Amino acid sequence: MPDKAASPGLATGLSESAPSAVARKRIVVGVGGGIAAYKSCAIIRAFTEGGHHVRVIPTESALEFVGRATFEALSGNPVHTGVFADVPQVPHVRLGQEADLVVIAPATADLMARAVAGRADDLLTATLLTARCPVVFAPAMHTEMWEHPATVSNVATLRLRGATVIEPASGRLTGKDTGAGRLPEPDEIVGLASLLLERPDALPRDLEGRRILVSAGGTREPLDPVRFLGNRSSGKQGYAIARLAVQRGADVTLVSGYTAGLADPAAVDVVHVRTAEDMRAAVAKHAPEFDAVVMAAAVADFRPSTTVASKIKKGAGEPDSIALTKNEDILAGLVQSRAEGEIPSDTVIVGFAAETGDADGDVLTYARAKLARKGCDLLVVNAVGEGKAFEVDHNDGWLLGADGSESALEHGSKALMASRVLDAVEHLFRAG
Repeated sequence: MPDKAASPGLATGLSESAPSAVARKRIVVGVGGGIAAYKSCAIIRAFTEGGHHVRVIPTESALEFVGRATFEALSGNPVHTGVFADVPQVPHVRLGQEADLVVIAPATADLMARAVAGRADDLLTATLLTARCPVVFAPAMHTEMWEHPATVSNVATLRLRGATVIEPASGRLTGKDTGAGRLPEPDEIVGLASLLLERPDALPRDLEGRRILVSAGGTREPLDPVRFLGNRSSGKQGYAIARLAVQRGADVTLVSGYTAGLADPAAVDVVHVRTAEDMRAAVAKHAPEFDAVVMAAAVADFRPSTTVASKIKKGAGEPDSIALTKNEDILAGLVQSRAEGEIPSDTVIVGFAAETGDADGDVLTYARAKLARKGCDLLVVNAVGEGKAFEVDHNDGWLLGADGSESALEHGSKALMASRVLDAVEHLFRAG
């Protein structure tokens, strides 16, 4: 496993050039012997459908849960568990040496313990010893096993050696048990692992001990029981920030409006809201307890002045116009609360701006004016339009600082942009 790279600061980390593209990569998917092994099938399929070359290496115990034929069919490659298969190709050395990424899902307590001990008694653990690429462990086990001092120590050791150990989700476990230790959903694991192909140092544990409040998604302002005023926000960018912040060690609460059916991120406390006023109240309630507030939500600027109890019918009852009332500016309210001492003076406040240019100015002209008007510490700026920012998986833009700094955020996944935003937040933590 590689040594952990130092986290870049604001001056260098945000100006680095991104990898040219995430082309076809060689990915090893290791599967431990736990009930969550069935979820590895979705992970394997996602990587193969993404055009990558995938080799699956299960443990013998994993084959008790999912058969060899399934892994071979999904990956299109032979599946072995021992070091004596296909000896002329020396797979116990070559698979790790040639891999661009290793993902272990599920990573059982036993498998992580063997990795920490440097065991090489099967093909998977031997591969881990020869891998020099990013290695991701996605733990899955009962809560008591996850919280046992031995497992806690093993996780810390793996991270110290440069591996990424994903925080598990909380929820239903084997039988009737519930708690921390559930394997995150396959899409989340694939997203976090794929980010490391874009940026290998994207998940340092540099936010441990920090509390970060994130808002995401769109709000809906009801007109009647059927209709509402809303926007095109999918929530993907805010969810990516929350997901990465918790994996970088922060204690994260997410205030979520409406999204494109996104699942709650693993290990994140989620507060679901509907309207702009609901979001304002939730943010105001939680903000005093947090070190940073990242307002990635697309909050409706206006709401209908009147909400009717029954559906507005066409015809005689149809209104000629709809009167609107301006919603309270949540971001500006946070800055004012900080100035008045209602939240700590060192709380980092990050805003988002979706802008378009016009005859009077370009996107950055309007963004600079918004930063000055809002008074936040950082403003993430997206140029919006068809196929840009909203309802897509990729993003780019600029990061403006209250100190006058401006950095381009290169085009890439929304997870990549989230990592750059969190770099800037962490830089302000250190500077403060």
